[in-house]
Amino acid sequence: MTLGVTDVRLGIVNWRDPWHPAAGGAERYAWELARRLAAGGARVRYVTCRPPGRPRRERVEGVEFVRLGGRFTMYPLVLLWMLARRRTFDVVLDCQNGIPFFTPWVLPRRVPVFCVVHHVHEEQFALYFPPWLAWIGRMLEGPVTRWTYRRHACVVVSPSTLAALRDRLRWRGPAYVVPNGLSANAVRPPAERSPGPELVCVSRLVPHKRVDRVVDLADRLRARWPDLRVHIVGDGPCAASLDELVASRGLGDVISLHGFVSEETRTALVAGADLHLSTSRGEGWGLSVIEAAALGVPTVAYDVEGLRDAVRDGVTGWLVRLGEEPADVVERALVKLGEVAVRDEVGASCRRWAAQFDWARSAARMEALLAAAVRTGTARSGDDRAVVVAGYGDGRPQVVEGPVRDLLLTEGAVRVLRPATALERLLGRPGEGAW
Repeated sequence: MTLGVTDVRLGIVNWRDPWHPAAGGAERYAWELARRLAAGGARVRYVTCRPPGRPRRERVEGVEFVRLGGRFTMYPLVLLWMLARRRTFDVVLDCQNGIPFFTPWVLPRRVPVFCVVHHVHEEQFALYFPPWLAWIGRMLEGPVTRWTYRRHACVVVSPSTLAALRDRLRWRGPAYVVPNGLSANAVRPPAERSPGPELVCVSRLVPHKRVDRVVDLADRLRARWPDLRVHIVGDGPCAASLDELVASRGLGDVISLHGFVSEETRTALVAGADLHLSTSRGEGWGLSVIEAAALGVPTVAYDVEGLRDAVRDGVTGWLVRLGEEPADVVERALVKLGEVAVRDEVGASCRRWAAQFDWARSAARMEALLAAAVRTGTARSGDDRAVVVAGYGDGRPQVVEGPVRDLLLTEGAVRVLRPATALERLLGRPGEGAW
């Protein structure tokens, strides 16, 4: 049995498109899936906001883009647009960027909706909005979302996002895992080693990323490593204050603020580093972590949601536990990596781990969920577990969940072997030690 989306009318609603000036991992996720689903025969409409200079309508790689409104006005405009076309969708991916679009309010009940959750924003609202507006954000993300999507399902990108969805947002409905992928099969280019360690941080410069902590870390480490160099790659509203902080600490000769750079430049900066750093207070996954791992570069990150999934502690990087100082963890990591054998082993582990994630595999998993939901008429499942089955796809054991599992079992197409582990659920296939 194959589950495809040929001629399926798919709506994707997301706050931004991949060309938006503030686009990040969530936009990359939506776009990579959209273009592959369109290539697989789906009729995809991607509805999003309209930044200055972008056309209202555009078709790219078979995906029809519809752009409406700005940061806040897009939400009612998108709902009105979908209300007028409510019978032209077979299934919808409703992407939550703090709050979802609440598309079930305007769609027929027969249309399955998957609410895509990258991470829980509960604590972040207060960083960007006044208290009263932050409270509204938390209510919309929590109780209003639970009620709106009660007949539908969520898709999450990592096990820790699933845990946060259950524990912090009290979501009791079905939720399925479709992780981020990786586009580049990058090879670390040969480069002359600098006399001192090189660190790199790739991040949007926004409050919850806490990139100012990279400056604190560099200030502490330069005494031991006078030739230390730190590269911060990315742009955002915190760029000016970060520049001032670097100057006030007298770290202009240590820290380079590169701003927004091309993909080639970013790859070269990461590939030439000893360590990649992430100071975020929480992620859905950690796309920059996996991109660094593909180049053989380990990451030091906080032990927080998403990053604890992307970093295999002690194998592909190191996690900063509660009570630890990131500078101390980085220092220990640099000492370990000073041994050639350890450096080579860690680099090889990083590449093996990154190789487990591929946008084509992620799109195939999402395609199966969408196709099964259209066939069964619902995104929901009475059994929230993922299982390992035989007899599906290429014949080798596979991990399936949700409406895919329900449909395959109903039609007698597979045999259940056992429940899947958390890591197998993330990877989408059995044998978690294979990587």
